[in-house]
Amino acid sequence: MENQFDYIDKQILQKLQLDARKAYSQIASELKVSNSLVHQRIKKLIELGVVKNAEFILNEKKLGYKTKSYTGIRLREARFAKSVMEALEKIKEVTECNYVSGNYAIFALIFARDNEHLKNILYEQVHLINGVAGTDTFICFDTGFKRNISIE
Repeated sequence: MENQFDYIDKQILQKLQLDARKAYSQIASELKVSNSLVHQRIKKLIELGVVKNAEFILNEKKLGYKTKSYTGIRLREARFAKSVMEALEKIKEVTECNYVSGNYAIFALIFARDNEHLKNILYEQVHLINGVAGTDTFICFDTGFKRNISIE
């Protein structure tokens, strides 16, 4: 798949990473290509699944979620992985879940209003999911940086 992307594709992706709201005509102007070429290329990138969604990034702290944590979830048995993942998806404060290797089967990103709220999420929701054997939670003090994968 890597060879499917030429210089123009990569430039378009870089521009969209900086501002997903940027008008296609503005991208075309900056790259000195036609507007229709930019439309065609973005359509191709969407169809290939390279671009999944143009979205706004919400500031969790400004919305009142002061506690960010990563929670490692151990399962009673591996066969519970799918059902546990489906149950976690129903908890609105769980914003990301990944199947992982090592001591945990699942790693979840959880946002809470404060530590008390986080405790309630864990004890009253996560720990009650059938198949969860236990959790270890790591409080995130701050995010040093976050970025998309490099476009080369």
